[in-house]
Amino acid sequence: MGNIVDVQQGDWQNVKSSTKPVLVDFWAEWCPPCRMLAPTFERLAATYGDEISFAKVNVDELPELADQYGIRSIPTLLLLREGKVLEKLVGARPYDDLVRVLDVYVNATEKCQPRLAN
Repeated sequence: MGNIVDVQQGDWQNVKSSTKPVLVDFWAEWCPPCRMLAPTFERLAATYGDEISFAKVNVDELPELADQYGIRSIPTLLLLREGKVLEKLVGARPYDDLVRVLDVYVNATEKCQPRLAN
């Protein structure tokens, strides 16, 4: 979990204020779908670590944070930038589904660049 931040009480402000998109996994130890999602989340972090930051929030340790974002079911993934929710994905999702969502944000600036005519 090298490039995934395990959010503690004092870490959230850094996550929230990031200008780089942050994919946050709201999870709990006792949650089987959360455990199923963990390897996928780690694979995403390895693939997109340069363009997107990754963080995990244990809802049992930080319930007020989960409440603040209206997390009612876990796992829930939030894609944030500067504290604004760009995407909210509830439930364990396959890797390919998450890649499609993240690619929209990773490639958004490239798509806005003018193309040169050949």
